[in-house]
Amino acid sequence: MKFCFLFAALVVMHAQAQAPRLPDGHSDLGGDGVWLPAQLADLGSNVNVPFQGWARAKFQANQATPQSDLDLRCLPPGVPRIMLMARPLEIVQTPERILFVYEGGAHVFREVWMDGRAHPKDPNPDWLGHSIGHWEGDTLVVDSVGFNDKTWLDDAGHPHTERLHVIERFTRTDALTMKYDVVIDDRGAYVRSWTSGNSLSFRPGEKLAEDICLDKISK
Repeated sequence: MKFCFLFAALVVMHAQAQAPRLPDGHSDLGGDGVWLPAQLADLGSNVNVPFQGWARAKFQANQATPQSDLDLRCLPPGVPRIMLMARPLEIVQTPERILFVYEGGAHVFREVWMDGRAHPKDPNPDWLGHSIGHWEGDTLVVDSVGFNDKTWLDDAGHPHTERLHVIERFTRTDALTMKYDVVIDDRGAYVRSWTSGNSLSFRPGEKLAEDICLDKISK
């Protein structure tokens, strides 16, 4: 009898450990639940950030004046910062596109086009950019350009310019964990590209809540 219970427990643990898949064989990055960052990441932690001089000064100014953060005015926090904040998100997959839907801030969503299209030749800069994606094995690779220069890369205040090019890699390593790697390439603010990352934790059964953000900062 004890062996039967032990075997059943091992089967359940094995099932929980497996990253789910969709009928097409790709990793299921969504499901009934939400994702949250495992820790609030400063992209510069444990990274020798290759600042240009003006960008280092801007970073220091952002840290000294956190009230200048436009996220406090309910504006979109930008990419990759939106993946690193203490706000839950859902991922919805279709063969043609993947949607990242966010609870907090401006309650925005990102479209990642999976149909083979290229970036626009001259994208109109906006808050979340233009994103295209493809699969490399079990890893979703998201390539994004076309950002304005109004957001921070993270809560720490790393700046960027409209030349920002972000490459994100999402790998669901088990049912409850997603590895998140990001490459920052912005030759307007940094002398070379640099890499950072974090991990996301899945909370089964939880849903996005209604979130109303009001700008309470006097103009």
